[in-house]
Amino acid sequence: MRITVAISGASGTNLGLNFIKYLPKEIEVFVVFSKSAKRALKLENNISINELFKENENITVFKDSNIGASIASGSFRVDKMIILPCSMNTLAKCAVGISDSLITRAFTVMLKEKRDIVIAPREMPLSTIALKNMLTLSKLGVTIAPPILGYYSSQQSLEDMEKFLIGKWFDLLKIENNLYKRWK
Repeated sequence: MRITVAISGASGTNLGLNFIKYLPKEIEVFVVFSKSAKRALKLENNISINELFKENENITVFKDSNIGASIASGSFRVDKMIILPCSMNTLAKCAVGISDSLITRAFTVMLKEKRDIVIAPREMPLSTIALKNMLTLSKLGVTIAPPILGYYSSQQSLEDMEKFLIGKWFDLLKIENNLYKRWK
């Protein structure tokens, strides 16, 4: 299986990093950070992307400006995509078909190829414009799954809460996991 993980410039870039960390090693991963995501990662976690993924052979990192990358073509088969977190800017561009970066171009390709896409918008409260954009994407078959906690799995820490969210996103993308306690 191949998956694109796009990390855009909303708060919570660490969710995208942890999503990648928990992916099974047999999945080939293509990662794209927007310019704003790199800034948020530095501000929120004091991490530079140059420090990430050095020893992971199954992970390829692309620059968001590289619209000629393999994941920008429908003939290069990627099975699934998640934008995590998804900024309102990226959400709006996806909703209206603007593909001016690798993230939005890869999204457009996944959409036209009718492949699995999950978008995790990270904003609160949600404006009417954001809600309309989410509705537009949902009608096109995109799964909208913001990081909203479920309290039935007895989370005791921030790590438990993040594992719950990541497990739910894995479920939506049909990736087997035991990251959270399921309802019985």
